[in-house]
Amino acid sequence: QVQLVESGGGLVQAGGSLRLSCAASGRTFSTYDMGWFRQAPGKEREFVAAVNWNGDSTYYGDSVKGRFTVSRDNAENTVYLQMISLKPEDTAVYYCAARGRYSSGSRYEVGRYAYWGQGTQVTVSS
Repeated sequence: QVQLVESGGGLVQAGGSLRLSCAASGRTFSTYDMGWFRQAPGKEREFVAAVNWNGDSTYYGDSVKGRFTVSRDNAENTVYLQMISLKPEDTAVYYCAARGRYSSGSRYEVGRYAYWGQGTQVTVSS
């Protein structure tokens, strides 16, 4: 089992940058693939980015490609989401999530992740 705590959210102007962090408890962090999702008011939770267990492979949603970068530091039990060129439509609560490295099913789907953080608010003003 793993517990996840996000941080780094806040209010930023359009075109600005933020870096989100997700700290994981436990000694088995490297056995999990990690994902970032977001949920705007009145909308479904959507996939943002994911990184595999050792950081060699990354995946992005179409709306953030070229602007967001996901990475992880297994020595620090932390996954990051670097966000640049932020837009008002990026405003949402951002969640990190974990799934076992051998999990089946699409890493792009909310239901394929077993563990979730509490979320951190990102607000981009125009």
